[in-house]
Amino acid sequence: MQLVADVVAVPYRNVPSPQIAWTEWQQLVLLCDKVVAEDPAIAGIVIGHGTASLEETAFFLSLTAKVPVPIVVVGSQRPASALSTDAGLNLVNAVRVAASEEARGLGALVLLNDEIQAAREVTKTSTGRMQTFRSADFGVLGHADGDRLAWYRRPLRRLAPDTEFDIRGLAELPRVDVAYSYAGADGTAVRAFTAAGAKGIVVAGFAPGFVTPGDAAALAEARAAGVVVVQSTRAGSGRVFPTTKLGEAGFIPADNLTPQKARILLALALTVSSDPAEITRIFATY
Repeated sequence: MQLVADVVAVPYRNVPSPQIAWTEWQQLVLLCDKVVAEDPAIAGIVIGHGTASLEETAFFLSLTAKVPVPIVVVGSQRPASALSTDAGLNLVNAVRVAASEEARGLGALVLLNDEIQAAREVTKTSTGRMQTFRSADFGVLGHADGDRLAWYRRPLRRLAPDTEFDIRGLAELPRVDVAYSYAGADGTAVRAFTAAGAKGIVVAGFAPGFVTPGDAAALAEARAAGVVVVQSTRAGSGRVFPTTKLGEAGFIPADNLTPQKARILLALALTVSSDPAEITRIFATY
């Protein structure tokens, strides 16, 4: 590792990734602030993370971090105790990426399996395969090869640190839930989320953005109660188009964000506005 960079270990906590949520995300943003403030010469930050919710943490950081240096979130498919673990090489490659000038201005990045991925686009697609993290629509940003980092594209959507979201003083995020569509869904989940106080609901609908009649009725009730509804799909790839039907229902298209990422963006959007037109702008920007 010392051949790659001078690494400074920063203690945080050992938290299983299914337990990571708002509290840990805010703490990580504040910790990144502290690390850079204490040593402005730091070239980049690497965050080790379990793979279960890694993509959500990375996307949150890509929308909220305020430090000017790269942040790379890294995990491993095989634990350090396993035969042929990928943990060590992934960590070395994450340090290489975080230290590179080319990684600046790309938001938070994800590094596994020698692949450099944009936080907005990457998702875990397999329970156990090494190539689990994929960017279905656009592919990798580059590769961490043995001889050098090979870069091929840059994300165009707005990224940290130049974003309108500042969560450092927030007590909590607005509640946003995900309602998953399936044949015969009758709106029970949507009504339960509304009753629980959801300020927003993301619909993981049938591709390219449909719901059952039962869910449609419950979502109309939610909209009438002031809940913001964002239409995503369960397909894992492709845009939800701003159709006349969506517009008449008052639903906001999620573009090509997965439901779990649309949930994060909607929660952050609700910290700055509850106006559907403004939230539509935000989904078109990030």
